[in-house]
Amino acid sequence: MFSQVGQIMLYVNDQDETVKFWTEKLGFTVIAEESNSHGMRWIEIAPSGSAETSIILHDRDFISKMSPELNLGTPSLMFFTENLEQLRKDLSSKNVTVGEIVNMPSGQVFNFADNEENYFAVMEKK
Repeated sequence: MFSQVGQIMLYVNDQDETVKFWTEKLGFTVIAEESNSHGMRWIEIAPSGSAETSIILHDRDFISKMSPELNLGTPSLMFFTENLEQLRKDLSSKNVTVGEIVNMPSGQVFNFADNEENYFAVMEKK
């Protein structure tokens, strides 16, 4: 049986710029950075605090050459926050592209785009 989602693989064009986006604009922390003798580099990031799931940033071109059969599309991720309006204001003030707050049956949600124009969602959970 599965017990939790441990890591999510996010394939990006520029790992360094993407790390800067997630750490400087979203407040994530770098948990680990590794590379191997084959030239593969990965960076593990997570929300500051006690997140159970982390995101691994992989170089899209490298992975595509190594494993051309993989789907390297951007996963649809939903993040949670306790104060949706404040988070949206904070991201907007850091020049992050944010969408309007939308009322869904499960709660209020807005989308935001990362530095590579991948879109993710945030839902308020109190």
